[in-house]
Amino acid sequence: MKTTRLHDNHTKLNGRMIEFFGWEMPVEYSGIMEEHLAVRNQAGLFDVSHMGEILVTGSQALDYVQHLTPNNAARTNPEKAQYSALTTPQGTFVDDLLVYCLDETHYLLVVNAANVDKDFEWIRSHTEGFDVTVTNVSDQYSQLALQGRNAIDILKTLTPATLEELGSFAVVHTEVAGIASIVSRTGYTGEDGFEIYTQSETPGIIWDALMEKGESYGLKPIGLGARDTLRLEACQMLYGNDIDDTTTVLEAGLRWLVKFKKGDFLGREVLLQQKEEGLTRKLVGLEVVGRGIARSHYPVSVGGNQVGEVTSGTYSPYLKKSIGLTYLPIDSIEVGTEIEIEIRGKQVPARVAELPFYKRDY
Repeated sequence: MKTTRLHDNHTKLNGRMIEFFGWEMPVEYSGIMEEHLAVRNQAGLFDVSHMGEILVTGSQALDYVQHLTPNNAARTNPEKAQYSALTTPQGTFVDDLLVYCLDETHYLLVVNAANVDKDFEWIRSHTEGFDVTVTNVSDQYSQLALQGRNAIDILKTLTPATLEELGSFAVVHTEVAGIASIVSRTGYTGEDGFEIYTQSETPGIIWDALMEKGESYGLKPIGLGARDTLRLEACQMLYGNDIDDTTTVLEAGLRWLVKFKKGDFLGREVLLQQKEEGLTRKLVGLEVVGRGIARSHYPVSVGGNQVGEVTSGTYSPYLKKSIGLTYLPIDSIEVGTEIEIEIRGKQVPARVAELPFYKRDY
């Protein structure tokens, strides 16, 4: 298995390591429940260095990214990142991703760990007609994520960047703990937070500095387990569960990132037709009313007829109830609609819930 440059930091903290898409990664340190609540109430530090980074360079880098993604990458600049998707000609997902504009001829595409090789081949296969070079630079980067209401207080003393002036999805080239880094303010947990990208061979220095500074702020190291429960509370999609090459961007409830007016992109005509004709299904939230926890692939029924399955599901540590996501027929998506989840052979009552499940109060 591959390991990140922060592997020793995890073992020193007694992180429980598991295999995750070819990587040895910490799933938990002190326990998923405790780590989850630490992020919600104080702050948490994640190693997400297994994520992929793909660099697009050349005089037509922007035009090329515009061709690959439905969001308007022209709205990015060297101080802005953007959430978007890699779409197929059918308007479905190759992956979801973050687009970073490093400068007008350099774009960094940050993709999911499970899809790095697939995404790289997809991106590279669509370069014809564009003056661009595509390079998989994943091995060059380490990425740390600092999330939670105390994140800004922990980080601001370790960087010369003025974090208070860094808006949502803003980007700054700076130093963290004396190490050259790119810092952005996005997040996958529903909390305020920062991502730190560095090409240093010693990112553990940043990790240790953050942990030391964060001790008085309740900072805890966070594993993959809590990362998953946090992202579901915040209704952040997981590729392979909630979105894939069978689900369109509109069906996934991400109409806001599709900018039809920007011009052509892969899948535009199909998505435009779907928008005009109307959806037949859509991703919705659910909460279990009866006893039991909704898990991925559990059957979902409306009026006694199975219509799909749970795409993601868990017990919410913060909300203290069973929540999940599923695709429902368009006539059953109204909040409050009664549905059933088959849990261990029994039909358990549930209902369509408002999304996101969790919204921060600061």
